[in-house]
Amino acid sequence: MKKQHQILHSLLLCLFANILVAQTNWDAKIQQELPKILKKHRELVSIPNVASDEPNMMKNVDWVTNAFEKLDFTVSILETSTLPVFFAERQVNPTAKTILFYLHLDGQAVNPEKWQQKDPFQPVLKTQNADGDWEIIDWSHIDGKIDPDWRVFGRAAADDKAPIIMMLSALDFLKKQQQALQYNVKIILDLQEETRSRGFLSTLKKYKNKYAADYMIIMDGPAHPTNKPTLTFGCRGIATCNISIYGAKLPQHSGHFGNYAPNPVFHMSHLLASMKDDTGKVIIDGFYDGINLDAETQKLLAQVPDDNRTIQANLGIHQADNVGKTYQEALQYPSLNVRHIETSWKGPGLKTIIPEIVTAYLDVRLVKETDGKVQLAKVKKHIAAQGYLVLDREPTDAERLKYAKIATVTTNAGVNAFRTDINSFIGTKLRTTISNQFGNDPIMIRTMGGTVPITPAIQVLDIPAIIVPMVNMDNNQHNPNENIRIGNITQGIKICLAILSMKL
Repeated sequence: MKKQHQILHSLLLCLFANILVAQTNWDAKIQQELPKILKKHRELVSIPNVASDEPNMMKNVDWVTNAFEKLDFTVSILETSTLPVFFAERQVNPTAKTILFYLHLDGQAVNPEKWQQKDPFQPVLKTQNADGDWEIIDWSHIDGKIDPDWRVFGRAAADDKAPIIMMLSALDFLKKQQQALQYNVKIILDLQEETRSRGFLSTLKKYKNKYAADYMIIMDGPAHPTNKPTLTFGCRGIATCNISIYGAKLPQHSGHFGNYAPNPVFHMSHLLASMKDDTGKVIIDGFYDGINLDAETQKLLAQVPDDNRTIQANLGIHQADNVGKTYQEALQYPSLNVRHIETSWKGPGLKTIIPEIVTAYLDVRLVKETDGKVQLAKVKKHIAAQGYLVLDREPTDAERLKYAKIATVTTNAGVNAFRTDINSFIGTKLRTTISNQFGNDPIMIRTMGGTVPITPAIQVLDIPAIIVPMVNMDNNQHNPNENIRIGNITQGIKICLAILSMKL
């Protein structure tokens, strides 16, 4: 009887918690506290956060340490071979599920001359005028009626300090409402995400138990251009390949040796052209093997409200490569890209020489069905099939005389892709939770085009991971005049509230 009473009591508590969440008017509370939230965001963005500037990075660490400790989190600063990893934890029950949230504290370097403000680390508030230009307005405006389309401009204003403020604000709201977390929360703030997360990735084995969780949520990157709540279930990986082709041993005068000494640039152009057809499809044997977009996947891709004509117009292209029928479909296939080509002469001006070497730098974007090593092996096999002796070093003099075509190929298998099943428990739970909060299903991105540097962590820790991007797509991420739309801050806080309140 006592056990039945305890079960009934627990059910009533859960029901009461659900009613509290449902009845809370978060919009009103967020608007009421928004001036304070924006001031905290301004304060955090004002601390420079380029990873190479360790003293200021540690000031950022001090700021977030103070903020999370006020919210009853236990904070650890985990030492690495480079910058430390910020780790915060709040345990509600040892037997409860755990979600590991990943965000990053560093930002890209800046070139102040290209910014339309005095200092990229002194955030400014801006409004857009009738001509579409952004004008600075005084910060005192946030004490009145706040326009959701106003923006805060500053380095890391969006990437990734806005999500940190959103998370802190949501946790603060729950604490003030005396609403308990429904699961254990672990939070990682990476201090070197913009430089490939070297410190964090070096800690995976040492702190594997500390990072252990049932699910991982990555709060980074922009939402869909519509600014509707978005869930991204995976990202592409990346592998790289450098190809060098040789002519004469030294650069030659094009007058003396034109028509005699072969120019390796032309050989490279033929080799690269052999890898794709005129429509943009990769024709390397087996490059697209394993990709099967069934009816359910096609339906998922179709629910993303992209306008392909608008995308092409924004890119200024007549037509897209003929790999997928839509932008979303194109992202489901591995890609082959030439990112740079160079010859021996790198000085100013031009010279009438026949270069002795040409190097093409390629990247291969990977999807869940492809492996970096396997894809690069296919590229090397294709080069050999074009009649090249494929080496991993420079050719000897004897090899130059013996073989008509020589290519030095160096590869890096890089980082493989990850993708979590949209119908997995955490995928379904997040989708339902956000739908209940906003009254509409979130936009669901099966795979985003970019590569998240921490993908190896997802694989090593063996955690189902989903990306919850919350900042505006046009935030000028990594570029001058980075910004965050205030409407995205308020929406992001609501997303965080929904996630932190969900039952697992």
